[in-house]
Amino acid sequence: MTATLTASITRRAGNFSLDIAFEAPPGVTGIVGPSGAGKTMALQAIAGLNKPDRARIALGADVFADTKTGVFIPPEKRRIGYVFQEARLFPHMTVAANLDYGLTRQGPDAPVPKDEVIDLLGIAPLLPRQPHSLSGGEAQRVAIGRALLRAPRLLLMDEPLASLDVRRRREIMPFLEALHRRLRLPVIFVSHNIDEIIRLADRVIVLHGGKIVAEGAVSDVLNRVDVQRLVLGEAEDDSFGTVLEAHVAAHDDDEHLSELACPGAAFFVARLPFAIGAAVRLRLRARDISIATERPRSLSIQNVIEAEIAGMTETSPGQLDVTLRTRDGGTLFHALITQRAARRLGLAEDMPVWALVKAVAIAGGGTLPPPN
Repeated sequence: MTATLTASITRRAGNFSLDIAFEAPPGVTGIVGPSGAGKTMALQAIAGLNKPDRARIALGADVFADTKTGVFIPPEKRRIGYVFQEARLFPHMTVAANLDYGLTRQGPDAPVPKDEVIDLLGIAPLLPRQPHSLSGGEAQRVAIGRALLRAPRLLLMDEPLASLDVRRRREIMPFLEALHRRLRLPVIFVSHNIDEIIRLADRVIVLHGGKIVAEGAVSDVLNRVDVQRLVLGEAEDDSFGTVLEAHVAAHDDDEHLSELACPGAAFFVARLPFAIGAAVRLRLRARDISIATERPRSLSIQNVIEAEIAGMTETSPGQLDVTLRTRDGGTLFHALITQRAARRLGLAEDMPVWALVKAVAIAGGGTLPPPN
């Protein structure tokens, strides 16, 4: 039976102070924020790996920690699965033996049977191998499997992709998405990567300086430019963009394309392995969107959206954030252009324009979770 995690945590460590309170119902709650925001400290408190100065942490009716009443359940009795940045597999055991170790510590009512865990994570060919022979992505899949086989009531994932290169991250993301669709328990997924949160999370919490500065639905929170800049850092200001929720409208198998639709706009991306009608979440990077004042002709760019200018804001000397609104449906998204370009085009609010979006700028790989 699934339950909601409730956590109120205050902990001081040196000059840093963590002071947060939140709820995490079944599904994936993403925690994102810059380095040193307190993300790992929060997970360790929930897992019982540190003792907060003040706290009340409970999963449904089961209280893990309550400093007012003196309750503190040790980590091994909380039935929490914890996946670290590094796989931390037992080097003297095969993959199969590492998985069986999870079974030996299993509680009742396993959320996913062993065979299904192996199938979901694609690790059957790895069972006879030793950890030293695995790639980083393979080792993390095994670590996730071992955590799941403990039959946890809560799964904590502390930047499980942070130590992987881009290729390995791309390999493991589909397996995480499959687990998301299958699991019906609270999952806390910590990351500093906005794209990971967009693909996996149902809701998001933003930490900064040990405090929650924003929380809510993924698109609502991550469409805030101030939140994106906080997470991305000043060095990547031009990477901000727009999160859109859409659905698969059609597939073109001859051209190997999928059409994704949201109010007032449609986008073509490389063929996705999702059924017609499946929900997807997209991220359009502002720096990858160009603006034309006349309908473009004879272009290689296939995603051309009819829009109008909803507003313009200077983001840095010579740079403008242009907020665009689709002409039908009112979907808002951003383009980052130079002030020189805006002046030469004579851009002004409410002006009709065409937005040119490169297909490669659309992160359309992940499905939204099914409704509860």
